[in-house]
Amino acid sequence: MVDTLDVATLNVWNKAGPWAERLALVRSELAQRAVDVLGLQEVLRFGGAPPGAATCQAWEIAEGLGYHVAFGRAADYGGGLFFGNAVLSRHPLLEERVFELPGKDSGETRSLLYTRLDTPAGALPVFVTHLNWKLHHGAVRLDQVRAIVDTIFSVCPLDEQALPPVLMGDFNAEPDSDEIRFLRGFAVVDGRSVYFADAWVYGADGSPGYTFDRRNHYAALAHEPPRRIDYIFVRGPDRYFRGEPTHTELAFCTSAEGPDGEVWPSDHFGLRARLVVGKRER
Repeated sequence: MVDTLDVATLNVWNKAGPWAERLALVRSELAQRAVDVLGLQEVLRFGGAPPGAATCQAWEIAEGLGYHVAFGRAADYGGGLFFGNAVLSRHPLLEERVFELPGKDSGETRSLLYTRLDTPAGALPVFVTHLNWKLHHGAVRLDQVRAIVDTIFSVCPLDEQALPPVLMGDFNAEPDSDEIRFLRGFAVVDGRSVYFADAWVYGADGSPGYTFDRRNHYAALAHEPPRRIDYIFVRGPDRYFRGEPTHTELAFCTSAEGPDGEVWPSDHFGLRARLVVGKRER
């Protein structure tokens, strides 16, 4: 029986910058690290053709590395080009669905990708999302988070026998924002409260955990302050301690020298967390 799984998340920054060099860095880390499940945001996909490395950025990242791939559309850029979220899993996909999130009148369209994975520890529900990015869109993001919570509880009702669902992605919100405080059980919204374990708080080293950091040249181009906006959450942990994050660290944060200067895997750093999936008494 598998006792832990390693999950990770990365906003892959579509194909901006030197994509070929960035792709090599992302794939190199995946090949070297035991990542069981990877959530991706800002993934590009050409529709109208079978999915593969030539038509989908997630398949391009996964090619030859032994992953099953799911893609969920969030936006239609026209000309057959879609933008959205993806899951790469070393375990077979049992189910996949896409849920539209509120906020279309803000000028952005966002979605929640749901997959159910057939792991040795049981079926694992994994949700990947990417919320509105503008700094003043906190109210939109809060509506999106509430919709995500409603969806998770609808798709994955509380069940002692089931593995707790994992939620990850680029939330574009800092830990003390209303939208993240609601998820972490620190804020009551319209009389409702929930609790999702923040993997960084559980399993990291106490550092700020900035995932959008100006020491990354690509992030510095935005002229925004460094902050933690990418997350791995787990509903629970349950009474068997399944879902407990035991170790969390920044991922995809190593640069290399390219033909045109320093190359980073993305403008975001990713996260990687080890989650308990086997039942424990204490």
